[in-house]
Amino acid sequence: MTPAQQRLLDAFDGHDVDAVRAALADGAEVQGPIDGKLPIEWLTEQYTRSDRLPVCLRMLLDAGAEPPDAVLLPVLLDDADAIRAAGPTLVSHRTTMVSTFTPLVGVTPLHVAAEYGYLNAARALVECGADVNARAATDEYGLNGHTPLFHTVNANANRPEPVMRLLLESGADAGVRLAGVTWGKGFEWETTFFDLTPVSYAQLGLMPQVHRTEAEIYSNLRLLLAAAGRPVPQLPNVPNRYLQPKGRR
Repeated sequence: MTPAQQRLLDAFDGHDVDAVRAALADGAEVQGPIDGKLPIEWLTEQYTRSDRLPVCLRMLLDAGAEPPDAVLLPVLLDDADAIRAAGPTLVSHRTTMVSTFTPLVGVTPLHVAAEYGYLNAARALVECGADVNARAATDEYGLNGHTPLFHTVNANANRPEPVMRLLLESGADAGVRLAGVTWGKGFEWETTFFDLTPVSYAQLGLMPQVHRTEAEIYSNLRLLLAAAGRPVPQLPNVPNRYLQPKGRR
C-alpha cells in the first residue's frame, strides 16, 4: 500500500471529503484492490453514515474507480433522478455488500437506502414501486430475512429516522416477526439477536455494543408502536434516572 492509498483509507473514516480529494491528487490508486478490497468497498464499509459519502464516492468514480455493483450506484449516490430513470430495472435488483450494522445480504436497493439513511433515494424507490416489505435473504439458520424498516429503527445517530417515517407511511409492516438477525457480522461487535420485530430490534439499540441514545430509541419506539396499532405508554422514565450520574438524578 502506498502512502497516498493509506491516506485515502484514513480519509474514508468520517467521510473527510477534503482529505479524500487530497489523497487522490497525490496519486492514490483507485482502480485496483487495496489489501484485498476495492476502494469503494473500503468507503461503503465504514460505520459512518452521512451525506458526505456520496460526495466521496463520486470523487472515486471520477478518478476511475470500478464499483462492485454498478446497478446500485444511483442509490449509493442518493441520486433520485437516476433512480427514477432506471425505474423497474433498479427496483427489482438484488445485491449483497458488507454492512457494519444490519446485514445487506440478498437485499433490495430500498434496504440499502434505508441502511445509509438516504431519504431522496428511498422516496424515489418507493415512487417507482419498490416493495417496502421486501425480505432480505436468510442464512442457513433461518436468520435475517428482514425488511427495509429494520435498517432504520436503531441506526447510528438515528440518521434514517426520516426514512423510517416514509416506510411506515408507505405501508411498511411494523409487526413483522423474524427468527433473528446477526448484527455487525464479521466485526468485533457482531451480535445475533433472536425473535425480533421492528419494535424489539429498535429497543436492542440500548445494548452497550450498539450504544444508541435512549431518547432516540424511545422516539422510534413510539412511532413503531403507533404504526402497529398498539397503545403507546407515556414512558416517563426516559432517560432512565438510574443510569444518570448521581449529580443529575
